[in-house]
Amino acid sequence: AIPDALKNFDALPDSANVRQPVVEALYGCSSATVWRNVRKGLIPAPRKLSERVTAWNVGDLRKALAA
Repeated sequence: AIPDALKNFDALPDSANVRQPVVEALYGCSSATVWRNVRKGLIPAPRKLSERVTAWNVGDLRKALAA
C-alpha cells in the first residue's frame, strides 16, 4: 500500500512532516539505508516531534532530492 503522504507529496506544503515509510519510498531504499544515508548526509536528518515520533520535513526533502 502506498502511504497517502507519498501519493500527495507534491501537494504538501514545505512545512509539512512525513514519516519514515514515505522517505523510504521517495529514495527507493530500505529503513537501514535511510538511516545510513542520514549519517552520511545524503538524506536530511529527521526531527524528533515527540519521544516516539520522528519525522522528516517536506521542504528539506525536496531540497535534497533536487540537489
